[in-house]
Amino acid sequence: MNDDGEIKEEAAEELYERKFFKVDAGQQPLRIDKWIQVRIENASRNKVQQSIDAGFITVNAKPVKSNYKVKGGDEIAMLLFTNPEYKEVKPENISLNIVYEDDDVLVLNKPPNMVVHPGVGNFTGTLLNGIAYHLLKQNPNISDESLPRFGLVHRIDKNTTGLLVAAKTAVAAAHLAKQFYNHTVSRKYIALVWGNVENDDGTIEAHVGRHQRFRKMFHAYPEGEIGKHAITHYKVLERFNYVTLVECRLQTGRTHQIRVHMKHIGHTLFNDWEYGGDKILKGTVYNKYKQFVDNCFEVCPRVALHAATLGFVHPVTNKEVFFEAPLPDDIRLLIEKWRNYISKDYK
Repeated sequence: MNDDGEIKEEAAEELYERKFFKVDAGQQPLRIDKWIQVRIENASRNKVQQSIDAGFITVNAKPVKSNYKVKGGDEIAMLLFTNPEYKEVKPENISLNIVYEDDDVLVLNKPPNMVVHPGVGNFTGTLLNGIAYHLLKQNPNISDESLPRFGLVHRIDKNTTGLLVAAKTAVAAAHLAKQFYNHTVSRKYIALVWGNVENDDGTIEAHVGRHQRFRKMFHAYPEGEIGKHAITHYKVLERFNYVTLVECRLQTGRTHQIRVHMKHIGHTLFNDWEYGGDKILKGTVYNKYKQFVDNCFEVCPRVALHAATLGFVHPVTNKEVFFEAPLPDDIRLLIEKWRNYISKDYK
């Protein structure tokens, strides 16, 4: 615990973190919005009040109003947007593949080679630039204070395709962020990995954290406290001898989790250049086979990973909703090539 009574900090899935405070025993009754202003940098009273109203801040695990007076022993939890790489989002007229939309949420199918949010080297042309344009067109009065970063609550890698959900109101953003934080969102990915996966299904449990030497990469740490706890469940869908088609279900959602976990068990994702999957990892390298694999790399010139399903509790109706995105053409054609190659190989 530090001098301000902060007892721990946990990184939330993807774009949020949760801070926990325990109010000092000697604290005189004070409005919670004023108490928080003192402890969170750049926290305007208006922004704090909006966060309380949206449910981002709880006391003793229960929502409160802005006029609640904190007292000694109170345990305060705050769900905070945390991505310091960008401060402003420039709206851009970018085509969006919208799977579902209502007054509260926006579900999209992200194409390959598109960064989700602005950051170093990618301040324009991102999915979030397109979302900002789309939402501002619907509501020109929307502001960053009323809807942090235009409702983005999670992300997938640039070269991964598939489903993402964005919130259209601050209340929806708080509700969805909590679901991602508590790992109650249902997500399944389809991946093509190198090698013949031994078991038909299994669970990979290993911390995921920054690689100790190559800081842009991540690594699996099965023992110790390096990284963050991560669990991936997998199931074999189809075998092609040299590669395997698998379904991965995320129980947690760490950066590069599937890519790191599958490599950890010896099955790097196909054409994942960051983790060595853009080389022939299984099969004897002879001219005909090498030419076939190179053709496969050309058909799918990115990591073969697709966010195929997404399920969550709707933030307003409280009903479970579920969405599916079909395989994109590049992965579909890649699978067909391997299927045809194996059928000929075994004749």
